[in-house]
Amino acid sequence: MLIAQITDTHLKLPGKLAYKRVDTAQMLRDCVAELLKLDPQPDLIVHTGDLTDFGLPDEYANLKAILAPLQASLLAIPGNHDEREAMRQAFAPDGYLPARGFLQFAVERGPLRFVGLDTVVPGQGRGELCSERLHWLDSTLRQKPDIPTVVMMHHPPFLTGIAHMDRLGLVGRDGFASVMQGHPQVETILCGHVHRPTFTRVGGRPAMICPSPAHQVALDLRPEGPSAFRLEPPGYMLHHWQGHQLVSHVAVLGDWPGPFPFFDGGGKLID
Repeated sequence: MLIAQITDTHLKLPGKLAYKRVDTAQMLRDCVAELLKLDPQPDLIVHTGDLTDFGLPDEYANLKAILAPLQASLLAIPGNHDEREAMRQAFAPDGYLPARGFLQFAVERGPLRFVGLDTVVPGQGRGELCSERLHWLDSTLRQKPDIPTVVMMHHPPFLTGIAHMDRLGLVGRDGFASVMQGHPQVETILCGHVHRPTFTRVGGRPAMICPSPAHQVALDLRPEGPSAFRLEPPGYMLHHWQGHQLVSHVAVLGDWPGPFPFFDGGGKLID
């Protein structure tokens, strides 16, 4: 099974640029075009939040129109730039989001189970997993302990060292890590929010942040580093379930030279 992960698309109203500089709509179109060229095609697309920039209904309509050429189904969770009720309405026809409350779900797709978490605190950039959400996660994972599971959340449950993003990080990290320790069926934790590939382990489980197909947060590990982004090469991730383990790849968008052969026509390494 092949899963493509995108995140932090920050779709705006048609014709508007994010931060007056980033054409997030065109960059998402480029990402969709790249995904459509993949062979094999993804079996599933997952989006780990900040689908839109202001959570407006017309922004979600713009997003869905751009994603429409993709044949694979989509599972999406909200980020701090999203608005719960507008997102709920936009994705209601897809059938996996609840009709009320947090935008959380557990669904099976192929051999895997996907558990989506809602870490949103309305009106704030930070995220939170309160006792109610942690209890839901623990009880949901206990229901099917024998199915390999992917947990999706917008705010990463770890500190990245990028100080301005960590200040907008997740409240409830310790509780989340404790839940993870009790559920070895969790294959990986997929996150967004930080706009750049970052990897660690949380509660004994692999946890990773996907790059954005738009702008990337500047890699600045100084304690007082400013809040800033760069127009580095955009990207997405591919997660390949191989029957017994999940292997993850970071893919960079763009028209780059290659591919070039390592060996000549006679099978010798090119010198």
